[in-house]
Amino acid sequence: MDRSSEIREFLRTRRARITPEQAGVAPHTGARRVPGLRREEVAQLAGVSVDYYIRLERGRTQGVSEAVLEAVARALQLDDTERAHLFDLAQPTTGRARRKRPLAPQKVRPALYRALDALGVPAVVQGRRMDILAANRLGYALIADFEARPHRDRNAARFVFLDEAAGTLYSDWERVAADCVATLRLYAGRHPDDPQLTELIGELSLHSDTFRRMWADHNVLAHTSGSKRLHHPLVGDLTLDYVVLAVEDDPEQTLVIYTPEPASPAAEAINLLASWTGTSPAGATTPEQTPNTAG
Repeated sequence: MDRSSEIREFLRTRRARITPEQAGVAPHTGARRVPGLRREEVAQLAGVSVDYYIRLERGRTQGVSEAVLEAVARALQLDDTERAHLFDLAQPTTGRARRKRPLAPQKVRPALYRALDALGVPAVVQGRRMDILAANRLGYALIADFEARPHRDRNAARFVFLDEAAGTLYSDWERVAADCVATLRLYAGRHPDDPQLTELIGELSLHSDTFRRMWADHNVLAHTSGSKRLHHPLVGDLTLDYVVLAVEDDPEQTLVIYTPEPASPAAEAINLLASWTGTSPAGATTPEQTPNTAG
């Protein structure tokens, strides 16, 4: 991916969402030709010259300091995830080493399979590009049987945008889709040269107008917790909370655990799903059954 265009569009979209009133800048008189802040207003807030900021927004980050990036992040009121994304996009010129070696394949450790096996609620291990590396039986039964799909198709974003079942499963499909795109955007900032990511983005852009629209928003998101409303074909409507836990020996693997409120209809639905899958507690596919070597 072209980092210059990525920085340009990211800064432009962040600038467009902030009004002068929100930024504490006295608005200029007359009609505004752009939504949000003008470039000169961002420069003023960041304490840099207008020419300097214009060069930065055009993607010319050669020699930019971390102090300037911090000032721009404050001026644009970026949250922690957006700030980290800005630094990732400017990485080649802020002194940080850029990854040049191919990404090593991701493997799920046996201990993590055992942890999945011990959980009595749906759980999924997610890797780079939102690849589904593993799940327990309840996890597969809740969302989709990724285990039965070719390795290339074991991907949450492909499921959300290209599988009609996702539109029925997720009651808040639009929000789930936007979260997928924002998660991929964050990953793209860290790994712009990942060929599998390029392939995935190209495929989703080709087949989904919604994905193209959301990708152009340049939003980024780091999931830690939340809730999902689902309409499951077997157990009906349910709302589940989820937490996202990093896997210590591979920070690009996460364990996503879905839990219902105790003694709720959702808990009854999960018990019914467990009965249907023959798992109580839930069981996980073992490494011997399905080797995970996703890149």
